[in-house]
Amino acid sequence: MSNQSEVLPHRISARGGADGDELVRTLSESGGIAVKAVIANGLLAEAVSLRPHAATAGNALGRTMIGALLIAVGSAADDADDSNVESVQVQIRGDGPLGTVTAIADSRARVRGTVQRTGIELVHEDGTPNIAKAVGLGAINVVRHRPRWRSPYTGTVPLVSGEIAGDLTLYLTESEQTPSAMGLGVSFGPHMEDVAGAGFLVQAMPGATDSELARVEENVAALPGLATLLEAPLRADHLIDRLLEGLGTRDRHRTKPVFFCPCTRERATRTLSLLDPAELEEIVATRETQEVVCDFCGRAYQIRGEEIAPLIEDR
Repeated sequence: MSNQSEVLPHRISARGGADGDELVRTLSESGGIAVKAVIANGLLAEAVSLRPHAATAGNALGRTMIGALLIAVGSAADDADDSNVESVQVQIRGDGPLGTVTAIADSRARVRGTVQRTGIELVHEDGTPNIAKAVGLGAINVVRHRPRWRSPYTGTVPLVSGEIAGDLTLYLTESEQTPSAMGLGVSFGPHMEDVAGAGFLVQAMPGATDSELARVEENVAALPGLATLLEAPLRADHLIDRLLEGLGTRDRHRTKPVFFCPCTRERATRTLSLLDPAELEEIVATRETQEVVCDFCGRAYQIRGEEIAPLIEDR
């Protein structure tokens, strides 16, 4: 039975502080294996502080946000050009009590996310979050988009594990035809007073040799669970060193991931156009205000009747 009464406090600290947030990406010495690793303690602390979250809901949200970051960063050729910044939306639609989990990241390492039912708490007998049961069965959709593209690229695969990392691995391997391995971990401290999050993505590049693939598979298999590694201070470089042990590395590229929500009053007002015209007319006639709350950051906008009137005229 789910417990929706225990939620995280609004102010949550990042384990080790937010300054340690980093995303590092590199190639093996031969160029056959690509690796990304991310530490996201600060941005996850901010994400779950903006709206109250139970630990299981916060864990699922954190994993999805980190997974979206790992897919998005490094995907665009020239992030300095606004017309080439790629956005990646990961949406998990399971039949479990969490409902829909959504994360949106871009190639500049900005990410935001939301979970439909933030109060869900499901745990295994040992007290660890039961993400698979909370997510349930369904599908995971990944939408990639760049401003220059005529239309977004969308890939959909079934949820095979509900643990999120395995499901995103399936997407990358089947929809994008890139052999991959992903690991995601989120950990809350005693009494849920702090949060830590980490993830990695290993992908085979064209020309990877059988020996390289075998070695990186061994390294991935030997890596302890990320939640366990997060119990001590962890750096992205430490993950890369272990994942590419015996394979060497090229130069490492570093980015600081951040929580970023682009919501504005104007965007909030535009969402009201989805309401029935009769409802909008009533709000304007009674001179009431309509509250619009951002699902990602929890910011509330009080939209006045005179701001709503143009929406009726545009119908």
